[in-house]
Formats: sequence, structure tokens, C-alpha cells
Amino acid sequence: MMTPATIIDDEILIIENGGEMPEVTFHGCLYYLGMDPDGPQFALGHQEINRLKLAVVEGYRKIIVRDLTPENRGKGHYRGPARSIVNLQRLRRFCQREELDATSVVAEVCERLQNFIVVEYADVSTERRKTCINCSVADLEKLFVQIGFDSSGLPAGWQGIVLP
Repeated sequence: MMTPATIIDDEILIIENGGEMPEVTFHGCLYYLGMDPDGPQFALGHQEINRLKLAVVEGYRKIIVRDLTPENRGKGHYRGPARSIVNLQRLRRFCQREELDATSVVAEVCERLQNFIVVEYADVSTERRKTCINCSVADLEKLFVQIGFDSSGLPAGWQGIVLP
């Protein structure tokens, strides 16, 4: 027999790994857990709801990092930096609404972005591959400002590998 804790743990896994819209999955889970006639009809407390909200943060973190991981370029699930920008905005809005802290995710994004651009620059400038940066320099520079990213460590001329 599944316990309430096990059911909630399963829903957390669904939110964290449910694809492109963790927040939508979160609301579906809330409905299923509390209101769905075919669901367990739990009266969720603050602690359970908070765990589900933190799963949204983790879900967004996973898909943002996925699209800033050079090894994922060319794979079917890869969406590129443009998608990371969109998902980071969604995450930040969710965290602001729910009074959650996204600082650790933003710090990880800064690290991943640095590595991604350095690797992409090395691969494109030596013609090992065509660029997969699917947003403009202006979009990236706007992101840099929003997340407090120090671009001084990027290779000189990195902007030249971004598609116009």
C-alpha cells in the first residue's frame, strides 16, 4: 500500500522530470493530490506544498542546465541557450510569486553559461561544428545583466560565433 508520503514523493519526481513546463506539472499535481475525484484527495499542508514548489525549481534547473551543457548539442532533447533564457525567466517569476530563492540556480547558470560559451567558441572557431547558439548577442548580453554574469572571462570575439 502506498503511503501519502510515497505518493507525494512520486509527484515530486513527476514535477522534476516532467518536461518543459514544471510549473504546469505542479498545478496538475496539486489538482490530482487534492481535488481530483480519482486522486488521493489529500489536504496538503504547507510543508507538502513547499516540497512540490521546490520540485518546480529543480525541474526548471534541470532543463536550463540541459540547454547549457555542450555535450547535449545535437541531441533531440537539446533546445539551446534561447530556451534556457525563457526557462530562467519562468523560474524567476515562479520564485518571485512563491517567495522562493533562485540564487543557487542563477549561480549554477552563470557557471554553465561560462563553460558553454567557451566550449562553443572553441568548437566553432576551429570549425569542428557550426554554432548552436540560437539567440542574439543582445539576448545574451541582456541575460548577463539579469543574472550578474561577468563576461570578462569569455574569449575575445565570442560574439562572432552567434548567429545574426
